[in-house]
Amino acid sequence: MLRAAFGVRSRSRTQGAKSWELRATISLAQLLASQGRRGDARAMLAEIYNWFTEGFDTADLKDAKTLLEELGAN
Repeated sequence: MLRAAFGVRSRSRTQGAKSWELRATISLAQLLASQGRRGDARAMLAEIYNWFTEGFDTADLKDAKTLLEELGAN
């Protein structure tokens, strides 16, 4: 039971770090896009977005998906 609790905590910590990294990458992708570097912005954001396997109803992942779609539209 204790081992399972530590496993959940570890996964939560990792997931939390991914969420923070996603937020930072969204901001950086927006900056790059504003500088005309849409391809770089999309590639970087897509790499992080593709890490996720669940939680696509969260605000951060919805924002990332919207930005990816905008960046892919050229």
